[in-house]
Amino acid sequence: MFPDLVQYLWIVWLCLVLLFVVIELLTLEFTFAMIAAGSLIGGLGTSLLHGPWWLQIGLAAAISALLLFTIRPLLLRTLHKGADPTKSNVDALYELGGRVMTAFVEGAGQVKLDNGETWTARLSPAHPSADLHDGDRVVVTRVLGATVEVAPAPIERTPHDD
Repeated sequence: MFPDLVQYLWIVWLCLVLLFVVIELLTLEFTFAMIAAGSLIGGLGTSLLHGPWWLQIGLAAAISALLLFTIRPLLLRTLHKGADPTKSNVDALYELGGRVMTAFVEGAGQVKLDNGETWTARLSPAHPSADLHDGDRVVVTRVLGATVEVAPAPIERTPHDD
């Protein structure tokens, strides 16, 4: 009975390849594309050449690993080559400066960021004793949902201050 099932192993490989291709279309990170290619070449190819099941699995794993560590990094680098390095959305808020709009009471207040947005703010735990008043400069350290965590901005020195 076992030898009869081995002759239909190509169907299993074909289903795996299709499954990996569908997962790749959902993730778009080239990982499952490399596994699908390894399964297609190593698993299905060896099965169609009537190789033993252990060789099919071994070749599929080896080719998938080879593709993952050689071809995938090149594809990712090529894909991200023309990407815009400008941060956007929440990522653009980190290290963004701003001014205190309402004095901080018990570590909470409002700040107007340099991008023009007004946010509810909390004082960073790294600066628990900082006293922030209207007009003080702050820097965003974290974004916590609809609240930003801020720290006092470092004092900028001009050359003639020395």
